[in-house]
Amino acid sequence: MEGHSVEDLLAKAERDEAEKLQRITVHKELELEFDLGNLLASDRNPPTELRRAGPSPEAELRALARDNTQLLINQLWQLPTERVEEALVAQLPEPTTRLPREKPVPKPRPLTRWQQFARLKGIQPKKKTNLVWDEVSGQWRRRWGYQRARDNTKEWLIEVPDRADPLEDQFSKRIQAKKERVAKNELNRLRNLARAHKMQLPSSAGMHPTGHQSKEELGRAMQVAKVSTASVGRFQERLPKEKAPRGSGKKRKFQPLFGDFAAEKKSQLELLRVMNSKKPQMDVTRATNKQMREEDQEAAAKRRKMNQKGKRKGGGRQGPGGKRRGGGPPSQGGKRKVGMGGKMNSGPPGLGGKRKGGQHQGGKRRK
Repeated sequence: MEGHSVEDLLAKAERDEAEKLQRITVHKELELEFDLGNLLASDRNPPTELRRAGPSPEAELRALARDNTQLLINQLWQLPTERVEEALVAQLPEPTTRLPREKPVPKPRPLTRWQQFARLKGIQPKKKTNLVWDEVSGQWRRRWGYQRARDNTKEWLIEVPDRADPLEDQFSKRIQAKKERVAKNELNRLRNLARAHKMQLPSSAGMHPTGHQSKEELGRAMQVAKVSTASVGRFQERLPKEKAPRGSGKKRKFQPLFGDFAAEKKSQLELLRVMNSKKPQMDVTRATNKQMREEDQEAAAKRRKMNQKGKRKGGGRQGPGGKRRGGGPPSQGGKRKVGMGGKMNSGPPGLGGKRKGGQHQGGKRRK
């Protein structure tokens, strides 16, 4: 009976081993596509067992998910492994499937003024250690911040400089200098943010703290200082060659809401009269000037046209019969055509001076 029990135990162990091997061994008609970088397995086999399952395919779906996960784990065990703190870790390859991002790719952070200057000059940043040796306390302390090394704010005695006022409080002077440094750093930080977002730094006068002001900045600061008085710059004197600022014209004046009802009635009646009038109001001076300008333009065009016609008649060439189209020779007293008026004049050219459309005394022809 004991031998029978031993044989039963051995058979059971063999069955268990075969069941374990069967659990880790999965057969598929089409091999799965793996992307181990993303821990992704794609099954392209047709779901025939799901179609046979009927209305409740939960068991078949669970078995299919188990088989595909087993195949993915089998692929992971074939990767190179290493031991990290008593744990076996697999080295995943680069992913091959491009997954969509939930948010857009972040833009590179814009450089500050110092980083731009350092890149232009080729200055490499030097990394400093956070801890330094403090000779006063004899300990390693932080370089900056609370309980830092060489902290001069903890000194109870400050030596007065040679050229300083002996009655001046050096402790308050040191605190004020620190506040100014903090304010300057904050201003530089805001300026870097404004430059990164392409915005202007909010400032009343727009003055640069380092003293590099342009002409426009100085003019803007001067105008802001002038209108900062109680009278809004109304009684401020101007420089000899100072120009009037732009945008400083007269303000619009509105009628009071309560007060002169007669003036309000008059203005309303005048508005109604203009709206109800059939003929629009005519500016006599403007209409007269327009009529005179049109007449002058017509007269100028007429004179220009007559001048062109006279030039065509008076500047004729000699024909084949020896006759001139613009009149006879200068020695004869023949009739000539005048270029402008078209009248006929007689007499030698020497007596009458220059003639239009003919020839001068010197033999030159007028074009």
